[in-house]
Amino acid sequence: MSQHTAFDVLTATCPSRTSLARIANKWTAMVVIALGSGRKRFGDLRTAVDGISGKVLTDTLRNLERDGLVARHVYPEVPPRVEYELTALGHTLQVPLRALGRWAEEHIEEVLAARESYDAR
Repeated sequence: MSQHTAFDVLTATCPSRTSLARIANKWTAMVVIALGSGRKRFGDLRTAVDGISGKVLTDTLRNLERDGLVARHVYPEVPPRVEYELTALGHTLQVPLRALGRWAEEHIEEVLAARESYDAR
């Protein structure tokens, strides 16, 4: 029987904060959602995640790979072919991130109206 350390994301020194910060990043969420449909090459990901720069996509993929959420597959071809896919751990983010994406889409009109009302004051 293993003992689990109690983590509290609200505590300043808790290491889980770094994971939450990574997941809460808009580009991370979009890349994870895009990879939910299966392996993709860098260019396909860049097309799927409209507006992301190559540098930001590269950094995001490296961070996701470092955290064990994305696997990078390099094929010994000329030119080299590289594909990315979610790991088992990465797949566990699919449901919550898709839910957040749906929430954003379903409530954007209310959010825009609230912003307009706030800005008018």
